[in-house]
Amino acid sequence: MEIYDGIISDRGSKYAVSGGACGSEEEAKAFLKELCRKKKFAKATHNTWGVVLPDGTPLKNDDGESGAGMVILRMLEREGVTGQIVVVTRWYGGKHLGGDRFRHVQDAVRYYLDRV
Repeated sequence: MEIYDGIISDRGSKYAVSGGACGSEEEAKAFLKELCRKKKFAKATHNTWGVVLPDGTPLKNDDGESGAGMVILRMLEREGVTGQIVVVTRWYGGKHLGGDRFRHVQDAVRYYLDRV
């Protein structure tokens, strides 16, 4: 499990990105469970994620951040990345970010993909 914390900050909201190997829906759930064992991540406002399983099955979850899971999934598909779950975590800072939140999700995914 790779975790990059505090990579983006905007109007009080803070973002982190994490990821690792994932071959099934059960492994995706286990990854999230392990991530949320860290109290900081368990208390996050959103833990959005996406993965393209090795068999090509796409899975995603917005965790209340509408549309964010699809942003992650599309980036993974475009890059041809399979078998890697990517989780973008957001701690809400009190101000709405509008469309900037999608840019931050993209930037976080790019940050992760550039390092694996």
